[in-house]
Amino acid sequence: MWTAFKRIVKAGFTGFWRNAFVSAAAIFVMTVALFVIGSTLMIDTLLKVSLQNIQQKVDINVYFVPTADQAAIDQLQVSLEALPDVVEVLYTSRDQALEEFSIRHRNDKTIMQGLEELGENPLGASLSIRAAETSQYEGIAAFLDQQQAQEDPRSPLIGEINFLKNREAIDRLTSIIAAVENASYITLTVLILASVLITFNTIRLAIYTSREEISVMRLVGASNTFIRGPFVLQGIMYGVVAGILALLIMYPLIVWLGPATESFFQFNIFTHFVTEFGTLSLTLVGTGIVLGMVSSVLAITRYLRV
Repeated sequence: MWTAFKRIVKAGFTGFWRNAFVSAAAIFVMTVALFVIGSTLMIDTLLKVSLQNIQQKVDINVYFVPTADQAAIDQLQVSLEALPDVVEVLYTSRDQALEEFSIRHRNDKTIMQGLEELGENPLGASLSIRAAETSQYEGIAAFLDQQQAQEDPRSPLIGEINFLKNREAIDRLTSIIAAVENASYITLTVLILASVLITFNTIRLAIYTSREEISVMRLVGASNTFIRGPFVLQGIMYGVVAGILALLIMYPLIVWLGPATESFFQFNIFTHFVTEFGTLSLTLVGTGIVLGMVSSVLAITRYLRV
């Protein structure tokens, strides 16, 4: 068995190098497919991290009218903190709101001059409410709407609730991420099918060019495993080489993108690449091996009647 195994391996390597140009074509397409798989995994991670970062910054802001009663504001804050979906409620006083507004617009002379002419603070206090999940904001917003509906029109408390604006931004971002993921998966499917077809034809061509050798092996009583083995091995070799090449192509691109993703998304994609290198390598090389084996088995079953 060991001698037969060594002969199968030798025949597989011989066939791989004998059809070097055809093998290169199969490896090229598989490399592109595996590169897209790896890139899709990296992009998916980046999009999920960016969505999580934005979700952490999203909240519901309740702006009170300048004449709001402080006791009523405190009571509403306590009621919000008692809700199970609420993680945190931050209070901003009128004075803090005016200070922050002045800092943001300190270079706008028109606005600063308008504040001086008013002679009083036109801003009201506010509450910033944060939930654990974006889906929980619906219930919090409904609670606030109910509180606002119960107010006395003669002494209003809540001036504005900005939930709808934030919900539109989150929904739009989620839609963009879903569209990017769908496009990546479609491209990935097309390239996988192309790699299977090209590897399939490569193995078929290898079978055709080796038809005389196969006939001789049949005449001398070679087993089916011995005849099929080299072609399956060639498919596996295509996948291994393509997986390694895909990783080599990804590495400099990830190194180049690392600083940019850290400054824009607060997430270094190169650090993630290094941390998950083992898993990513096994995924790409393993996928390449599976693609090569499936293509080889299909070609052998179709064109090698042994």
